[in-house]
Amino acid sequence: MEKRTILDEVGVNRALTRMSHEILERYKGSDDVIVLGIKRRGEFLAERIQEKIEGIEGVKVPQGTIDITHFRDDAKRDLNAQGVEIETDLNNKHVVLVDDVLQTGRTIRASIDAVLQYARPQTISLAVLVDRGHRELPIRPDYVGKNIPTRRDENVSVNIEEVDGETRVFIS
Repeated sequence: MEKRTILDEVGVNRALTRMSHEILERYKGSDDVIVLGIKRRGEFLAERIQEKIEGIEGVKVPQGTIDITHFRDDAKRDLNAQGVEIETDLNNKHVVLVDDVLQTGRTIRASIDAVLQYARPQTISLAVLVDRGHRELPIRPDYVGKNIPTRRDENVSVNIEEVDGETRVFIS
């Protein structure tokens, strides 16, 4: 099947820059902001957002990762699972979850469960590079790089330099 590029490396960079500015606008700066990337590609997008915020504000916000493996609703739950990997206290902070593609909302729900098992943040918001629709849960992103209406039989793929050797978003 043909791959149609939706965002190239420049477009991804531009989207992440805009999203970083929107995060700073919402929280009136970087105080108490923590960026958590959802493994796998979300963690690299979170690192890039952290770097952009540092470039804008001159402050390095805490950044960590979430592994939702034990928090999915289609797998047996492990009540002792530690899905959040960060060295900073999340209590009373503004946690920004970062993921590559939002579709059904189940990954985000699992991420929220992981965060709430670990701490009680003041707010949890969501930044996604691509929102493709087809929600199964009432979850809406706060920051979106690009809305891409798709058919259910289409695949949206995000390639990240750190994982795939290139950065781009495409539909196949």
